[in-house]
Amino acid sequence: MVRRVVTAVEPSGRSVIHQDAELDIINRDHTPQFQHSVVWTTGTDALGGEPPSNYVPGPGGTVAMMVTFPPDSVFADPSFDGAAAAAENLAKTPGLADLFEPDNPGMHTTPTVDYAVVISGSVVLEVDEGAAVRLEPGDVVVQNGTRHAWRVPSDEPATIFVILMGAAG
Repeated sequence: MVRRVVTAVEPSGRSVIHQDAELDIINRDHTPQFQHSVVWTTGTDALGGEPPSNYVPGPGGTVAMMVTFPPDSVFADPSFDGAAAAAENLAKTPGLADLFEPDNPGMHTTPTVDYAVVISGSVVLEVDEGAAVRLEPGDVVVQNGTRHAWRVPSDEPATIFVILMGAAG
């Protein structure tokens, strides 16, 4: 569950709690334990916390979301249907899923600067040539438009909070 609290300013100038609600969780039918919630967007066609039509924000735009990655063992399971999972990902995270490399599962490059905070579990950030760093809860990554993938070599899923900020092209 992800709870979002949004503040606002009334016409009188008084600060108020504008929203306080649980967010929709977008699950993947073809990739067990893989899910995300859109926390907030700016500079997109979406209103606040609605899923945008393109998850890669343009310059000055942002997409903030909570993402839970399944253990790598999910992808290694003989019953895992990679083609169905890829198609579902394209439908549920348009724009972002389009950037994934078909010959290098999980690897992608976005024209964004991303701030990612590990919330739970252990996740590995992999970059070019297999260079990688293991991240634990509380660790923060500043991802500067580099080619990367998120891996979860443990038995438990890992959750990160990430803000993608559109960078000037």
